[in-house]
Amino acid sequence: MDVSLRPVCPSDLPVFFRHMIDPESNRMAAFTAEDPTDRTPFAGHWKRILALPGVIIRTVLTDGDVVGHAAVYGEPGDREVTYFIDRSYWGRGIATSALRGLVAEVPERPLLARAAADNIGSVRVLEKCGFEVVGQDRAFANARGAEIDELVMRLNG
Repeated sequence: MDVSLRPVCPSDLPVFFRHMIDPESNRMAAFTAEDPTDRTPFAGHWKRILALPGVIIRTVLTDGDVVGHAAVYGEPGDREVTYFIDRSYWGRGIATSALRGLVAEVPERPLLARAAADNIGSVRVLEKCGFEVVGQDRAFANARGAEIDELVMRLNG
């Protein structure tokens, strides 16, 4: 299975929207939009982040199919990674390959990441890419309608 990254194209956004309205994906990601099925905030969010200087956003492709996205954002010294992979592709190493490619593209360190503490799959992806747990936080998760535990992870080298 070939996993690659490329800059986001406008035609990727409807695919991302379909990925992000999956209820199980949202439950696992936890920290989502208040209403992930509302296209207006989704479109505004993507317009805003695609225009931000310093944000690196990549479309994740598997065998040529758009299967998700990965990004680095934030101020220098406080940069954070995020990714979202279509649920039908979970468990195949795609998120790990995509995140490895993304962090290789961004030389600055440290990089931070956050994951719902009970999202074992995402925590494992981050660990495989060299991230280590450096803290824990508690935050409101829209997708779960409650405060949940969140792991703060860091990649130093």
